[in-house]
Amino acid sequence: METPTIIGLTAGTLTTLSLLPQVIKAWKSKSTKDISLGTYCAFTIGLSLWVVYGIELNSPPIIITNVVTLILAVMILLLKIKHG
Repeated sequence: METPTIIGLTAGTLTTLSLLPQVIKAWKSKSTKDISLGTYCAFTIGLSLWVVYGIELNSPPIIITNVVTLILAVMILLLKIKHG
């Protein structure tokens, strides 16, 4: 595996893992009052665009890590909408 791929996968993994505590907290507490709906909407759209960008570049690190992060962000967004 080439160095840029390792760097990309490491960066994406760390970014993705940073959302896990928020997902777990929101899921357990069913409280999302301190989460901005606008921020998560923009974040989710941005992640979707990163996935498209990664597909256009045929870059697995960009695609894989942003798809996983997108799933977590959508979970938070849905919890925010449900428990707003």
